[in-house]
Amino acid sequence: MATETLTLGKALNTGLRKALENDPKVVIMGEDVGKLGGVFRITDGLQKDFGDQRVIDTPLAESGIIGTAVGLAIRGFRPVCEIQFDGFVYPAYDQIVSQVAKMHYRSQGKVRIPMVIRIPYGGGIGAVEHHSESPEAYFSHTAGLKVVTCANPQDAYWMIQQAIASDDPIVFLEPKRRYWEKGPVELDAPLAEAYPLHASRVVRPGTDATVLAYGPMVRTALDAATAAAEDGRELEVIDLRTLSPLDLTAAYESVKRTGRCVVVHEAPGNLGLGSEIAARITEECFYSLESPVLRVTGFDTPYPAARVEEEYLPDLDRVLDAVDRTFGW
Repeated sequence: MATETLTLGKALNTGLRKALENDPKVVIMGEDVGKLGGVFRITDGLQKDFGDQRVIDTPLAESGIIGTAVGLAIRGFRPVCEIQFDGFVYPAYDQIVSQVAKMHYRSQGKVRIPMVIRIPYGGGIGAVEHHSESPEAYFSHTAGLKVVTCANPQDAYWMIQQAIASDDPIVFLEPKRRYWEKGPVELDAPLAEAYPLHASRVVRPGTDATVLAYGPMVRTALDAATAAAEDGRELEVIDLRTLSPLDLTAAYESVKRTGRCVVVHEAPGNLGLGSEIAARITEECFYSLESPVLRVTGFDTPYPAARVEEEYLPDLDRVLDAVDRTFGW
């Protein structure tokens, strides 16, 4: 089986290329995705190889991008829309929530919207205002949408292809601070044999406490587990991968063994994904818990200026502090 070491960004590029090759109905559209190759170069070289009818540079109008993609999807295409930065998705929010999420339900199942909305999200790159956001809760709360996020190159390569092949509308969140991190990618397995799209995965086994994370925070959780191991404490880290629908099967099994759980995400804590996850784990694992489920999140403020961004983002020390507190009960 061919394995290559790729950055997460290059893995996405390779996955998009594979989808374009395999299905002539796949089209990519967004601001600067063609000639420029996207601001993060995720679509680099695709317009050159597949033409400007399949990799389409659009006007700077996010609502127009999504609205056009809805029409294409209804007519049998599989549009992949790129939102250039997370903070630019809000002009398209009405289209996503009112049209993309509702069309299948509104048509009593007669119409499907097989489209993917790619959103680079999260902080950590020193960007200016509107260029670092964590909008996952908005979309995860919306019935009719599926929401997934990759955390490593292997998942990036396979998950983008699975999302494009799905008949459901999927918001595909890409952790922009991890675009340049490298990892092994298996390139030639059949898509049907890839790890399921809407399933979480244990990425580090452990016995003492469970740490749940997704997207950019998976690496932070793994670093915290490595540090904890130096003190003799084994943390089990689970990459949730799918935010809607949530798959907490592995989390339930883990927490019933460890008795302790910490949920980590960049988005503000108030009504964030961590709240729902903590509630479900408490319901399912109540008699196994040795302490409350704790959350490590961004603060309930907008992302701050780049110079103080690291004070906002959850880091290794904050995760380890939460783990310590679970042992204080």
